[in-house]
Amino acid sequence: MLQGVNTKLTSGASTVTGAERLRARMAEQRPVHIISAHSPLSAILAEEAGFDGIWASGFELSALYGLPDVSLISMAQHLDMVRAMVDQSSLPIVADIDTGFGNAINVIHAVRQYERAGAAAVVIEDKVFPKVTSLIADGRQELVRMEEFVGKVRASVATRSDPNFLVIARTEALIAGLGEAEALARAAAYEAAGADMILIHSKQKTPDEVESFVRAWDGNAPVVIVPTAYPQMNEPRIRALEKIGMVIYANHAIRAAVTAMKDVFARIRADGGIHHIDRDIVPVEEIFRLQKMEVVKRNEARFLL
Repeated sequence: MLQGVNTKLTSGASTVTGAERLRARMAEQRPVHIISAHSPLSAILAEEAGFDGIWASGFELSALYGLPDVSLISMAQHLDMVRAMVDQSSLPIVADIDTGFGNAINVIHAVRQYERAGAAAVVIEDKVFPKVTSLIADGRQELVRMEEFVGKVRASVATRSDPNFLVIARTEALIAGLGEAEALARAAAYEAAGADMILIHSKQKTPDEVESFVRAWDGNAPVVIVPTAYPQMNEPRIRALEKIGMVIYANHAIRAAVTAMKDVFARIRADGGIHHIDRDIVPVEEIFRLQKMEVVKRNEARFLL
């Protein structure tokens, strides 16, 4: 359980894992701030911005492919992107694995693969498979039986080989309109099954619903929040609740990318060229820096004899 996060990190490994780094950061600071990413480039930018970790977002990856977030992206596609981000960033990665790609047997396979890929944590939600993205208006929001999801949590905990690897159980009870009592009952059952943290999600436009849940939560597992729908949930408000261990900014990378591209593309068309926009976007040299072209040049000088 995460309440043991202040204990010494697992020893014997030659390198510190992402899971160890995430737990260490949570021991130093709560809450930790996790930002979405959908590519190695966005992961690099997240690290340079000073975030504590990366949310490997299923929503963002779906959008990158131009697809709705309804379980169309495969585990293999998501894993490939997680591996690519791990390769380019030292930040711990919290992998959004939706419903776990099936039942508890699928979850066993998924947790094993994500841990091997270098993820620090997985978040599994208690919806049916295939899921529908949470914030869509009038979306189909169906939950599995509490007992079935308890089995998924237990399978996740039993499968991980590194005890530092976090299993975060996400309840969609508020999203499904089932109320706080159901959300609390599910959260308690998931913690009892071994979940390290509880993610509570809401699509209300104010933080009231989430704040009420957090105040009522009497478990030991820290709470994870995703304040996409209720952006007024700022740092002072979060800290006042005391029980929140992680904040995930879940789709801002893809929204920022779309905003910027739409603006730049429209201006190029309106101006009939790039003569005005060129001064307002990063120079190509900044892309070279992010691509580490200086390393390539040094290696060329050293090895291309």
